[in-house]
Amino acid sequence: MPLPLPRRPLDAGAPGQQSPVRQWYENELGWSTVPGPPVELLTGLRFDVLDVPAEAGYAALRHLGPGSPVAVRADRMRLLVAAGSADELPGLLDWLEWGCLSLDLRAIGAGGRIEAPLPPRGARNPAVDSSQGAAVWLRPPGTDCEVEPALPTLSALGGGGGGAPDLVRLVNTMATQCHRIRLRQAAAQALAFS
Repeated sequence: MPLPLPRRPLDAGAPGQQSPVRQWYENELGWSTVPGPPVELLTGLRFDVLDVPAEAGYAALRHLGPGSPVAVRADRMRLLVAAGSADELPGLLDWLEWGCLSLDLRAIGAGGRIEAPLPPRGARNPAVDSSQGAAVWLRPPGTDCEVEPALPTLSALGGGGGGAPDLVRLVNTMATQCHRIRLRQAAAQALAFS
């Protein structure tokens, strides 16, 4: 069987010219990117990211507002949350009594970076090839440069978030689903050895 071609970097603009993907993120959304290919987004400035198995992410989508950006890549989902949420995650998991379990739930915050999902069709200049496993937007960000008010935040606890989705409910749902996935895998493994 022939090997697939290498994935084309998202930053494949003409030499000396900014790529359409980088242009969309920096100019249309006002998001910071890391210099060089491939295009990566800096976390912790305008948003943090919760990275979970896609199954757990799909279960949690009901806790997000329509303007909350969500990306998928293979079997992983990345949900954008308010900047600073990554620092709050360990304490929040402890408070929800999930802290003692090993969950497949990661937070990427200040100083982190993620692969930039391909711009949605219809965005300005998104002439890129999406056929080789790149992350894509399930719920793309709006181009009004103001994504922050729609992101899940702890300040929504008790109704003080001004309409922002509640990070507590989101994290609790994803932790529950991550634990169910883990239990299902353990049960399947036990059956395989019996």
